[in-house]
Amino acid sequence: MKRAASSATVVLGLVQTRCSPNPDANLKKTLRAAERAARDGAQIICMQELFRSQYFCQSADHKYFRLAETIPGPSTDAFQKLAKKHEVVIVASLFEKRAAGVYHNTAAIIDAGGSLLGIYRKMHIPDDPLYYEKFYFTPGDLGFKAWQTRHAKIGVLICWDQWYPEGARLTALQGAEILFYPTAIGWHPKEKKKYGANQQGAWELIQRSHAVANGCYVAVINRVGLERPAGGDGIEFWGQSFVAGTSGQILAKASVDNEENLLVPVDLTNVDVTRTHWPFLRDRRIDAYGGLTQRLMD
Repeated sequence: MKRAASSATVVLGLVQTRCSPNPDANLKKTLRAAERAARDGAQIICMQELFRSQYFCQSADHKYFRLAETIPGPSTDAFQKLAKKHEVVIVASLFEKRAAGVYHNTAAIIDAGGSLLGIYRKMHIPDDPLYYEKFYFTPGDLGFKAWQTRHAKIGVLICWDQWYPEGARLTALQGAEILFYPTAIGWHPKEKKKYGANQQGAWELIQRSHAVANGCYVAVINRVGLERPAGGDGIEFWGQSFVAGTSGQILAKASVDNEENLLVPVDLTNVDVTRTHWPFLRDRRIDAYGGLTQRLMD
């Protein structure tokens, strides 16, 4: 399905899956899901974070560097073919091997004709229990970016980036109409009863707030399933991929534990309407924000 030149509506496809220990099987399953989304009318399709593998960052183990691939590489080649065949935009989250000893958590942005528009490298890298990403990923060095695709101008940020309003704002200031957040987040099973509702609620709320503050759409893609590649209790990924409208309202949300494609039509004219009626970008005091470049202000 192509977006007509006169149409302001574009259909987003969020691919929420369960990952196995087999990277090739995960790639094939994700490609099949993306193809179904395209056939069902999706025009911009985004995968969850690091969809080719289980979330290996639960431990610091050098063997997992073997999962990384170059960009361009086998995954981008496969998605470029799919994008060209169905004339869809693809956002694919990959473990990038840039050079010996230098690896990134990277999203590839592929336009509807199959061309690789560019990449975004995750800027904020966490180091928390079971999220030992600093062991694997060099912080991104390309900054925050937006791309004019055939169907919309989009920005891409990745997981831990979602907690930082600065990244969303700097991407929106480049004209992004939709912010995509490929994600891998879930509960520590032993903490779920006590903290689970607040953790998931905060995660959803902060990203809805990016939509409000910037007058744009926000699309968040998470995985499902209990993963224990390092043994122990593992992480129970909470799914609930969603799309928020330009006023932060939930337009659609996926389930907690099912693999599914979430297809959501969005009207891009709402971006201009919202930014005009709630002119937060107009009223920014750019003369007074110098302190944001400091770690703390005494």
